[in-house]
Amino acid sequence: MDTLLLPFSPRYIVLTICATATALLLILGIYDRKIFDFVLVPLLIFAALTALGIRDLLQSSHAVLRNYPISAHLRFILEEIRPEMRQYFFESEKDGMPFSRDTRAVVYQRAKMVLDKRPFGTQEDVYREGYEWMHHSVSPKPHAEEKFRITIGGPECPRPYSASVFNISAMSFGALSPNAVRALNGGAKRGGFAHDTGEGGFSPYHAEMGGDIIWEIGSGYFGCRHRDGTFDPDAFARVAATEQIKMVELKISQGAKPGHGGVLPAAKVSEEISKIRGVAMGEDCISPPAHRAFSTPIGMMQFIGEMRRLSGGKPAGFKLCIGHPWEFLAICKAMLETGIYPDFIVVDGNEGGTGAAPLEFMDHLGMPMREGVNFVHNALVGMNIRDRVKIGASGKVATAFDMARAMSIGADWCNSARGFMFALGCIQSLSCHTDRCPTGVATQDPTRARALVVPHKIDRVYNYHHATLHALAELLAAAGLEHPQDLRPIHFSQRTSTTEVSSFAKLYPSLRPGELLEGTQDVRFRDAWAMARPDTFAPA
Repeated sequence: MDTLLLPFSPRYIVLTICATATALLLILGIYDRKIFDFVLVPLLIFAALTALGIRDLLQSSHAVLRNYPISAHLRFILEEIRPEMRQYFFESEKDGMPFSRDTRAVVYQRAKMVLDKRPFGTQEDVYREGYEWMHHSVSPKPHAEEKFRITIGGPECPRPYSASVFNISAMSFGALSPNAVRALNGGAKRGGFAHDTGEGGFSPYHAEMGGDIIWEIGSGYFGCRHRDGTFDPDAFARVAATEQIKMVELKISQGAKPGHGGVLPAAKVSEEISKIRGVAMGEDCISPPAHRAFSTPIGMMQFIGEMRRLSGGKPAGFKLCIGHPWEFLAICKAMLETGIYPDFIVVDGNEGGTGAAPLEFMDHLGMPMREGVNFVHNALVGMNIRDRVKIGASGKVATAFDMARAMSIGADWCNSARGFMFALGCIQSLSCHTDRCPTGVATQDPTRARALVVPHKIDRVYNYHHATLHALAELLAAAGLEHPQDLRPIHFSQRTSTTEVSSFAKLYPSLRPGELLEGTQDVRFRDAWAMARPDTFAPA
């Protein structure tokens, strides 16, 4: 049994009580044979529970049972009683659960490679406002090739990357446990898709498994910083030269807390993390809200060009949640003025997840992912540069329908964080910031992290990715399409009232190629374009 087990931990209290009771009853029965018959039944009960607890500790399928032997069975018992009981206790949207019961169930089933089909038809209210659907074809195609890939890298990129259209979104080591990082990257290695490091840096646990890496650089410059927290180009070049790193990504903001910076609570800053990131222990590890390496759109483009050069010509891009429209358009004007274009842009929505952020930031700051993706897509089309810059989308993407919907309005690929966390066994206990994750996913406590069995979870990460792309292939075939790049807004509709329906083509209208350069009258862009300046983020 794992040496990290602490039998007197509160998590093992039920097992400890059962084992102690078994031993005491056995000793009592042996000592006084007259009362043996009276203690036999409770002895058998406690012995059976003890055996169950030992089995829970040794099995590898359920991390929550490894961390809470015996007692965690209550959760599974309640889930099996009735769907209503399951929803009341564990799946209530009113309690702040960020994904619906059905979405999480599908992810769990696909990760476990069990049947993900349902009887009795749709469980959605198809007449409610906001209901969305994808159109099918009377002439469906045979199932398309499931390993959908795109090439990321513009004309200035000598080392383009062939990426899957579905990858692991940014989650840092530190926010995630070593075993969680190992399992995610091992799944990416097996499935041939990419794993974004998050701004916490390229850790030994990423390197150990050998999966493709997108190295994210935030305003803290973790892994490539001087002692004073400024960017260290030499350190960046050394790490970026690693063959496993396929792309480098500058993080401007993230959806769950745009403009706030990143926070790793002090409770999770271990000695190991402090060494990897170059920060002090016992203090919150904070990424500043703004970058120190540049302060203007032109400076930002020059920095991205330098990242591409220092990495040896690997694709370089940036991630952001769209805020003031004129600021992104200022970045676009800086591209035109400098002649430096990012190879990709990842658009994070304000519905994106995080381990810790103020409520107001999570709920009311930043543009939602779909509006952000479509805005960025149209801006690049309006400048005639859409063909040289790829767009990634992240923000509550978990199913093939989520992917298809985002791709229809401008995304080239999608990233998922919570979907892959579910594949690891996350049960949304909402304790990520406390270092007390019950499944070993979001913790630096080794006694909790040991519950996550890496080889087993590698299989689940791979299965989830594979099954989701299979489902995407089925959707595309049903719509008469062959590749996600064939998706267009006309393939989706939304109910805008109980009696009205609008096509995505109407809800997300497109600019003409070069329209911004010619002088658009589109109200979504006209004023913001006039306010945008390449030499400052401030409006004109």
